[in-house]
Amino acid sequence: MLPTEFSPIAFIATTPTGAKKLQTLCQNQDNALWVPESLSEVSNAKIYKDSLKNHLAKLWETHQAFVFCLATGAVVRLISDLLKSKSTDPAVVVIDETGKFVISLCGGHQGGADKLANLIAVQLGATPVLTGASNGLELPAVDILGVTFGWCRGEGDWNAVCAAVARGEDVEVIQEVGSTLWQNNLPKLHPFKFNESPTTKAKIFISHKQYSPPLSPSPPLPLPLINWHPRVLWVGIGCERGTSKQVIADAIDKVFLENQLALSAIAGIATIDIKSDEVGLLELCRERNLPIITFSSKILSTVTVPNPSQVVEKEVGTASVAEAAAIVAANQQSDNASSQNIASLQISKQIYRPSNQNLTGAVTVAIAQSQKEYIGKVGQLLLVGTGPGNLEQMTPAAQTAVASADAVIGYSLYIDLIAPILQKHQIVEALPITKERDRATRAIELANWGLTVAVISSGDSGIYGMAGLVMEDLQASGWDGKSPSVEVFPGVSAFQSAAARVGTPLMHDFCAVSLSDLLTPWEVIVKRLQAAAAADFVTALYNPKSKTRTQQLTEAREIFLKYRNPDTPVAVVRSVYREDEQITITTLEKLLDVPVDMLTTILIGNQSTRSYGEWMITPRGYRK
Repeated sequence: MLPTEFSPIAFIATTPTGAKKLQTLCQNQDNALWVPESLSEVSNAKIYKDSLKNHLAKLWETHQAFVFCLATGAVVRLISDLLKSKSTDPAVVVIDETGKFVISLCGGHQGGADKLANLIAVQLGATPVLTGASNGLELPAVDILGVTFGWCRGEGDWNAVCAAVARGEDVEVIQEVGSTLWQNNLPKLHPFKFNESPTTKAKIFISHKQYSPPLSPSPPLPLPLINWHPRVLWVGIGCERGTSKQVIADAIDKVFLENQLALSAIAGIATIDIKSDEVGLLELCRERNLPIITFSSKILSTVTVPNPSQVVEKEVGTASVAEAAAIVAANQQSDNASSQNIASLQISKQIYRPSNQNLTGAVTVAIAQSQKEYIGKVGQLLLVGTGPGNLEQMTPAAQTAVASADAVIGYSLYIDLIAPILQKHQIVEALPITKERDRATRAIELANWGLTVAVISSGDSGIYGMAGLVMEDLQASGWDGKSPSVEVFPGVSAFQSAAARVGTPLMHDFCAVSLSDLLTPWEVIVKRLQAAAAADFVTALYNPKSKTRTQQLTEAREIFLKYRNPDTPVAVVRSVYREDEQITITTLEKLLDVPVDMLTTILIGNQSTRSYGEWMITPRGYRK
């Protein structure tokens, strides 16, 4: 149930209790539970025969994370010689044998140990122990600030800036490009200043350019600074056939250096489709892990560029390759595939020929800036049922899905109910109760961008929840079924929760009907009520009454009275499993005497249902 971003994980235990504790976590096929020969009877475990210290040395470079069920001191001694740098060390997490505490020991930020410890704690019902300064201040960690959005870390004095944040000193943020969503969930008291401040002690640049501190031979010394580079630059390339990788690379590097642009701000390479098999271009993209996208001459010819060429047009059917391809690519990343020049053309075409006579070919380079950064991941939609509202009633898988998401979207009340498992780095967007369509649209937008988005619903997401709306909208948009990926996490539905609080009302055939006519015509709802009443189904009524919709429950009761005895038991359950829970056992005749609202679920018994004290019982079989 742990995200694949941490795989492979090595789980280490030296006792039967520890092995049993880790087995519940080690379910991904890329992960392995390692135990000594003395525990060879442990199922689905791998055996190490060398000393544990030597065994860890063999695994260290090939694993993203290590999870120990050992004493913390023992783990420190085992890994001390392996630690090199917080920017390269894997995540190291320690769980005590009772499963009460999950400690982020090493690689908390860049290694991901803090996040991994939180996720494991959610699954075990344990307390995460995070000792980094940013956690205590409830601030996003500066050295992983842009990871969610695919930003690249640039140059700078990272230790000094992180220390300034930890001390609570003013840190100026100069953000020229990239998403500002990270700012939305900052605590009220935070050290980030988004305007110039005379008390600034450090600076964070979020830019497509590379900033360096000014030279200062004497005090006062320049302020420490760091660079984050959102990937917003699309490099348009035109080149002669057979141009080598080195020539293309030199051309790009030269243009970026001359214009003080950051190479790590490159989103990808764009060109004409007849260059889709250009060997040097493909080799460069593989080497630098850059996507390459191509466009037909028909598309490129629709773009207005500063430097059109009749020679190029005669040769390939469009007056521009490099400039036009850069603009179209940047526009597409900005959710606008039209040929209008919405993207900012940072660098008009520059022609480069190698000075080295041993290198042949020629390259034309142009650079356009998109409005939205390229994340470089396939987005995910996690459609999560949170159950009735109490976290104890929420499945571990659902809790892990929410805790691992980049963004969480839902109705504000439901967001509040799951607040304890939300993470500091997450984008959390709460929308009002009538904005279901808006929630679905926003979730799909973020997932298409490349984020992992948890869309939460109370009860089960697939029963009068958000899952249906999201899937409908995906289908309408021409979704290919793969990108973004979708996973549905079931939850305990409202009618199950209500039933559990009053006994066994659903022991025989039952159905559920929503009385809300927001998305379903009332005439259709009436037909379903009549059918359910006539067929003697135990019936759960969802959304029975709102401030503006008051007559539907009255009509529903009248329909059931035509087919059921007035003394038929009815359970009215409001805010089930929450602090303000209210439960009333009444009858069909007296149903309207009980206060009801949108947080209420009503269970109407069938002809065999009986009330017994504070309980409601439907026999397993019909009475004869």
